[in-house]
Amino acid sequence: MDFPKIQPERVHVVDDPEGLQAIAHPLRMQVLEALREPGTAAGVARALGHSRQAVNYHLKELERTGLVRKVGERRNGNFIETQFQAVAGTLVVSPHVAWQDPRRLEALRHQHSLERLVLVGERLQRDAAALLDRAAFDGEEIPSATVEAEVHFADEQQRAEFLAAYFESLRELCDRYGSPAGAPYRVVVAVHPDGEGEEQQ
Repeated sequence: MDFPKIQPERVHVVDDPEGLQAIAHPLRMQVLEALREPGTAAGVARALGHSRQAVNYHLKELERTGLVRKVGERRNGNFIETQFQAVAGTLVVSPHVAWQDPRRLEALRHQHSLERLVLVGERLQRDAAALLDRAAFDGEEIPSATVEAEVHFADEQQRAEFLAAYFESLRELCDRYGSPAGAPYRVVVAVHPDGEGEEQQ
């Protein structure tokens, strides 16, 4: 039987309750880690020290929710064993999975800047997970930097003036040091009220 050659994703985002439920069992996470490279149910069972029946059960659940897929077959004596592989090297759970109250989605529809903040936060989480995998499994040294600052504004006008000056400074820096032929980097600038305290006005 021929199987399509599909390269696993670096990061897969779990964004539905069924997928979240599928990875809630600790053994399933171990199975996914074991299947970073193609493997069989029997091979995974030996590696994890569990019965083949138990691994088979969890494999079926992971396959049903699209977190593993069949990638090949191999003969083992008189048997033909199916090979599976995880769809991604790592998983990131979207916060949308836990959002059951429709008022959150309604708020995002009406507040564009807040929607962008949420989307950028998810992308940053996904990118950080991918970079961690490159460091952990590919041995890369990842050049990165994080800068955080807390600032208080006397009023809304001061806050708006700060943002205008901030973005202008960033534009000048990108124009001065950016190069179309250089290695791509992502620069994220976010300004928002402190989520752990009351907004200062």
